[in-house]
Formats: sequence, structure tokens, C-alpha cells
Amino acid sequence: MRLTGELNRGSIVKQTVWLPGGVAGARRRFALLQDIDGTRQEGPVSLRRHDAPTLSLRALRNGKQKRYPPLALTVIYADERGTPVGREPIHWRLLTDLAVEDLAAAVGKLDWYALRWKLESYHKVLKSGCQAEHARLRTAERLTNLLAVLCVVGWRVFWLTMVNRANPDAPPESVLTKPEIELLDRMAASTMPTGEMPERTVGGYLMQIAKLGGYLARAKDPPPGTMVIWRGLARLTDMLLGFELKHTGCG
Repeated sequence: MRLTGELNRGSIVKQTVWLPGGVAGARRRFALLQDIDGTRQEGPVSLRRHDAPTLSLRALRNGKQKRYPPLALTVIYADERGTPVGREPIHWRLLTDLAVEDLAAAVGKLDWYALRWKLESYHKVLKSGCQAEHARLRTAERLTNLLAVLCVVGWRVFWLTMVNRANPDAPPESVLTKPEIELLDRMAASTMPTGEMPERTVGGYLMQIAKLGGYLARAKDPPPGTMVIWRGLARLTDMLLGFELKHTGCG
């Protein structure tokens, strides 16, 4: 059968979910809308049921056909109705071999797919920022150890980027160390007009870090992305190392 849901508020979303036969309930209620910036909204949904076939994929007619049986897939349609401002409407056609027995299960798969863009951003930090692919280690054990460290570094860069968007008014101590905050305060005191200091919030301090990475902070610029945060943190780490060496000495 096919379940079609329409979100009746603001930006309207239609979800057409292909399900195996036998799912009861011609009309149900459901609420889901997630904006491109991650904001979740809720609203009523009306459902209509229609009979529809399932999708089956078979291997090519060669020697591998005997090794791989036909694969039964569920097709999930997610269409955004209306004309959004500044972008194309969303049209998702998702294939899954996981069980989709009701609308809640189908929406769960959509939520998983919505995380794809965050995963892409995280991998971008690992590949373009940490340069994980440029490693020239000769053993798998050494490469595994390197990737374990880079994953933590990449996670922090990505996490800081998302926290700056989701909770910019949080205290800076929740995401930065005391030496990092102290160094940023000293830099602000020497560069900002007399009497002005950055806001004591996550957003204020991460804006300083982003500017170290080349962020221009113009009025219409989007929030800082992962790469400017990465470059800013790299510069901040170098300055912090020199700052600590000056005060602790060496040798």
C-alpha cells in the first residue's frame, strides 16, 4: 500500500510512504518537519492509503546471479510542496532493505537520511581539514591509531560548529578550555575598541575563532562553517602553544 501524508502548516511537506500490504489504518495523525537549519516543527497530518507494488532488484545475468538473491526494497517518497524561498523544493526518493511496517518506521528512515548532510560535513573535516587521506603510514595499526585521534579532532570541530548554531547563548566554558578563553580575551583586548569585549557566550567566542580562520562576518554571511572553524582552531592551537611555552618555559 502507499500512505500519503500532508503537513498542514507553514512549509507544507507531503510524505508518500510505500509499505508492504496488510498495514491497517486508512487515516492516522502524524507530525514532522525539519528545516534545513535543523529546526524541527510539528503539525497535523492527514493520511490516505493506496495499493501499490513493492520493488525487487535482481543481480545481472552473470555468474554472480546465483550468489545474490533478489533484494526486496521499500521505496520512501518525501516531497516538499509549495515553492520555498531561495531554494528548490525537496524531493527525496529513498530505497531501504530495512523493515518499514508503519508510518513511524518510514519517518524514522527519513530522519536517518536527514543526518546525511551532517555526516558529509564531518567527513569533510577529516578529509580536507585533518588531511586524513594524505597519511603515508606503512602499517594498518599506525593508520588506525592516527584515524582514532583525527576522529576526535574532527568531532570537536564539527560539534563546535553545530553548537554555535543550536545554542549560541550558552556559556563559553561549556565548549572551550580555560586557557583558550583566556587567550581569546587577551586577543580581543588588543584588537577591539577600548572598553569593548566579546560577548561571554559560545557564539561570541566561536565568532572570534572563525575570524582567525578567515570568516568575514558580514551582515548577510551564513553562520561559520566547519572549515573556517577548523582553520581558526588550528591557529588558536599554535598561539596557545606559544602562549604556554612563554609562561612555563622549556628545557
